[in-house]
Amino acid sequence: MTKFKKTALIVLLILNAIVLLGQLWPEGAPPFAGTVNIIFLVLSFLFFISLLFSKRS
Repeated sequence: MTKFKKTALIVLLILNAIVLLGQLWPEGAPPFAGTVNIIFLVLSFLFFISLLFSKRS
């Protein structure tokens, strides 16, 4: 796994944890939770597309 993919996975996991926390405990969600949710969805989509079209080594 390349360093870029590993870093992207770590970022997505952190964003996913924030989104999940906002779903489980909505009162404790930060005011920017909606923005984080959209960023997470866009980055996840782009990451999955890159995995789909990447050449296998």
